[in-house]
Amino acid sequence: MREFAFELRLCARLEREYPIVARQLGTSVRAAGGRIVDVVCLTRGPEFDARVALTPETIPAAVVEADVGVGRWRRVTDVFDAAPARARDLADRGVAAGFLERERKNGHAVVSRSARYPDWIGDVVGIENKPDLASPGDLMSQVRHDVSLGVLDFAILATESYVTRAHLNRLPPEIGVWRVDFDAGDPIEVVREPERLDSSGWGIEPGERRPGRCDVAPVAPAEKARQRLRVAERAYGKGWRTDGLPACANATRGCEAGVDSLPFCEYEGRLVDAASECGPDCPGYVPGDAPATDPDAERAARSAWEPNASSARRQSGLDRWS
Repeated sequence: MREFAFELRLCARLEREYPIVARQLGTSVRAAGGRIVDVVCLTRGPEFDARVALTPETIPAAVVEADVGVGRWRRVTDVFDAAPARARDLADRGVAAGFLERERKNGHAVVSRSARYPDWIGDVVGIENKPDLASPGDLMSQVRHDVSLGVLDFAILATESYVTRAHLNRLPPEIGVWRVDFDAGDPIEVVREPERLDSSGWGIEPGERRPGRCDVAPVAPAEKARQRLRVAERAYGKGWRTDGLPACANATRGCEAGVDSLPFCEYEGRLVDAASECGPDCPGYVPGDAPATDPDAERAARSAWEPNASSARRQSGLDRWS
């Protein structure tokens, strides 16, 4: 649980520096879930504000790439290169996100875009959290994956440990290193600046490892661009906050860098992962009301995310279909 608490506290700090911060996002192209990055931060691209005004939800990459324009109605089954059931599901997700509008024309479901998709993605910054470098786990394979694939623009290791020259020498030189001390006035010490990765060129994705062998697969620039879009959209819609606090008398709101919705347990005396740790099986569990929090309002106040963007248009589109 040390890494979980470290991750939440770091995200609270990073939200002061980046307009969008999210946790636990996959960057692999070939292997779904093959590489999960602890924290992803986005910087502003040229049309960032237009994305903020579009919708607060994640827009699926297949919906963004669909051959449909603003005000140009096309049949759902023609727009998406997929089986009819899959095409209808993608249309549902696009409408729910507020990016597509849907009607029936001549007995067929048709869709059009509610707005042009903006060029909003700046840099994609990935941060791997290893509070204790004495127990690094799969750190080396993780950061080598980031460097060789290049879906990220920058990759950084964040740790509470003292960073030695030996640590730095074992890491690829492209990996930045932060030493984090939450009790310090400025908690992030930049030990080494990250180098920009080649996010627009070809990449190599490591695959299955066996004794004396590691499978690899080349990844074309277009595939990387699509995965970057997926990561950025997921980061925008998801954010980093946990889903509420547990209904327990020992649950209270932890605070870090002005964020007061972190899941703190008085019994354990620390931040907890409520989804996996809390409930009747916990010896400190005492039935009670969950502390009142409003994560969406807090996120809106502290970041560039706008929860009410295009709400009238989105609701209108859903009403027409119901």
